[in-house]
Order: sequence, then C-alpha cells, then structure tokens
Amino acid sequence: MKKVVEAKALTKVFNGFIAVNNISFEAYEGEILGLIGPNGAGKTTTLQMLLDLTTPTKGEIRILGLELKKNREEILSRVNFSSSYISLPHSLTVMENLAVFARLYNVKNYNERISWLLKTFEIEAIRDTPVRRLSSGQITRVCLSKSLLNRPEVLFLDEPTASLDPDMADKTRGLLVELSKTDRTSILITSHNMKEMEDLCHRVIFMDRGGIIASGRPQEIKRDFKGASLEEVFLKIARRV
Repeated sequence: MKKVVEAKALTKVFNGFIAVNNISFEAYEGEILGLIGPNGAGKTTTLQMLLDLTTPTKGEIRILGLELKKNREEILSRVNFSSSYISLPHSLTVMENLAVFARLYNVKNYNERISWLLKTFEIEAIRDTPVRRLSSGQITRVCLSKSLLNRPEVLFLDEPTASLDPDMADKTRGLLVELSKTDRTSILITSHNMKEMEDLCHRVIFMDRGGIIASGRPQEIKRDFKGASLEEVFLKIARRV
C-alpha cells in the first residue's frame, strides 16, 4: 500500500519534559489509524507535529511523499484537521466561518460544498448563527465540516466525536469509513472511546508517556494480549508500564 504519513524517530521536548519520545510509525492510503492512550500520552502533540503546529525536537516527517519541513504549504493544502477542543472566530456565523476557510483552501464552488456539509452534519438551521451562540456539539459539527472542505487526502482528527450525541457520532463514524473506502482518504484519529476505535480503525497505536507500547490491527492486539476488547487490552498494557 502507498505510504501517506511517515514519522521517523519523532521526539518533542518541552523545557526538559519529554512529551513524545523517539516514535516511528506509518499510515497508508485509505487507512484509518487510531492513536490511543491516557491523557498526557503524547497523542495530541504527535498530531500537532504532523500538522507543523509545533516543531519536533528531532525526527523526520514525510506526508504524501514530501518532507514536511520543505513542503509545508503544499502539504497543508492537501490535508485538514478537526478537534472537539479548537475554537473558531466567535463573532462570525457558521456560514461565514466556513466560507473563510474555503477561500483559504481555494475550494472551487465552495457554496455548494458548504451546503452539502451543512446537510451532512445536520446544521443547516444554524448556518446564520454566530459561533458564540452554539453548543459544544454544534461547534464540533462545524469543525468537522471545516475539516472536509478541501476534500483532504489526509485527515487528522483529535477526539472528533467527544461532544456529539450518539446518533451524530454514529453518522460521523459511518462517513469516515465511507471516505476511507470511496475517496481513499487516510485518517489519523485519537479517541478515548475504545469501542469506537475498535470498530473504526484498521490499525491502532497505543501510546503512553510519550512512547509507543503496542501497535497493530485491533484483532491482532486482542489476540496477543488475550483481551476480549481493546479497552480490556489497554487496561492490561497500562498496568504493565
């Protein structure tokens, strides 16, 4: 399979604290790869380095076959990101926010694209509502819409369903599976929902204290660690570290 993300010996140190410690991994075209671990494991910092939001202390990152340091603008135009914890300009409406991002990504016929996304995430009724008046779940839907504006080849998602109600979370997971199959979108996702990750991901990487402590297909990991579920396996791994 075609490699779309390559991280080699990736390390991030903040004032002497090792947030990510010499990790290496790959993600492939059309793959949904999960990053799992407790708070402070290094998952979000890893995503931030892949998005060039923070600079690695050492290591190499290649995305879509290109070195991130030398090809930042091209790479970022072909990827996107969403998180339940990011903020959008509060004074702008939902439509205004999405239109601004669509222009930044040079999306053609962006009104049509935005209309489709508003319908997909069932937020058409709030298109003219300022972001400051939205609930956390509604903001998450807007952020997910933003992340799909440019039809990204690689999609980075940090706890994307954390604020969603069960029905919309299920629809979002279904959409991600469809994107990975039909558009061959590669998706790197973090979540504390072990059931979600087990059902959604082709492979998962367990992180703790900045390092990778296990990786593989969910079924392989459950077999190797003799667990009935990823949640049970994670508890076993966490106790051994």
